[in-house]
Amino acid sequence: MGLETSSSNRLALSLSLLFILMIYVGLTITQFLAAKFSAMTTASSLRWAVRLDPFNADYGDRLGRLELLRQSPSSAFPFLRTATELDPHEASYWLDRASAEQMLGDSQAQLESLRHASAANPHSGSLAWELANRYISQGSPGDALREYRKVMESDPSLMPQAIQICWRVRPDIDSLLQNVIPANAYKPFLAILLSDHQTNAAAKLWERIVALQQPVEKQFLFDYVRYLFAEHDTVQASHVWQQAASLAGLSGYQPTEQNLLVNGDFGLDVLNGGFDWIYQKIPQVTLALDPIKGHSGSRSLRISFEGPGISDAGIRQLVPVQPNTQYEFSGYYAAEDMEGAGGPKLAIADFYTGINLFTSDGLRDTNFWSQIRGTFTTGADAHLLVLHIVRVPAGSPIRGTLWVDNLKLVAVDHLASAEKVQP
Repeated sequence: MGLETSSSNRLALSLSLLFILMIYVGLTITQFLAAKFSAMTTASSLRWAVRLDPFNADYGDRLGRLELLRQSPSSAFPFLRTATELDPHEASYWLDRASAEQMLGDSQAQLESLRHASAANPHSGSLAWELANRYISQGSPGDALREYRKVMESDPSLMPQAIQICWRVRPDIDSLLQNVIPANAYKPFLAILLSDHQTNAAAKLWERIVALQQPVEKQFLFDYVRYLFAEHDTVQASHVWQQAASLAGLSGYQPTEQNLLVNGDFGLDVLNGGFDWIYQKIPQVTLALDPIKGHSGSRSLRISFEGPGISDAGIRQLVPVQPNTQYEFSGYYAAEDMEGAGGPKLAIADFYTGINLFTSDGLRDTNFWSQIRGTFTTGADAHLLVLHIVRVPAGSPIRGTLWVDNLKLVAVDHLASAEKVQP
């Protein structure tokens, strides 16, 4: 009896194992065939793949997309819906489902599918870009702006385009700064505002950059200040330059009441931007900082003239001033081997009108440092002056070397006040 029972148990176990093996082999063959059919990418083969492996979300999604390409959203939707039900964490399935819902005219369902896609992969910049553009076309700007923020936070290559679209969709600087534009996009956003001549919005954004104490690259600052010069906004330009002292490492390049000129003794490197000296290459003129010859400091500006056709030495500085105010300019120069009629001169003019306010005598040969001094009064609309070195008469031949140093510009009222407090 015991032997018969044991044999029966072994037979039952063997049959069970055989049955399980047959199921496993059948499933394996079915999945193999489904994969082979799915690789054919035709509607009939994908349908066979779905029948053979109905729990594979990818097969249903691919079949649904193929139906969308055939402009048959009603046929596509059941497969796409099933794909999202089988795998709700795959964002691409929700996007395909949203496409079908859009073609079917179900805007609310489309919106929900897009939100599911966002939740499925909330940190993908490329997905956020796709979603944002779909939200725009669907007429849901609030959702779009939320996704564009993700783009700006994660994908620098798409940041400029995302910023431009956000500004076009909602041209409200306060709202964008509060809700949409992340801190890492402030500087490219400022560049876009400047290119669009949005001066007031740019000023608000700049204040946000300052409040966060974000470091600012010098060239970025120069571009902003140059824009403000072009807009005749010298007050904001001066304000920005002062605030940039800590943001761009420019504490040594700030004007003071004792000298409105920046780097007037050429003791610092020339920045070629902002309120420091600005230079450009002029034929027959060579500019250099001379580390050997200086009036009272360690170096001076050396200018070598080498031929005809010269009207300007190619170096200048822009200086913010007050209208109807008297100023005193002073400085020192040395020159040698100067040849040609007249000679170079230091000149100060209104930057916007070109009206000349001060011109020195010709800077001719001298065996020692000689002083330049003069006073002038700004006009009623003067806000920005330019100090430069001109050739008089312009264009005539000139040769020789000129050094200038210890250049200073100060309001006469300040000089008088300073003299009163001296013991």
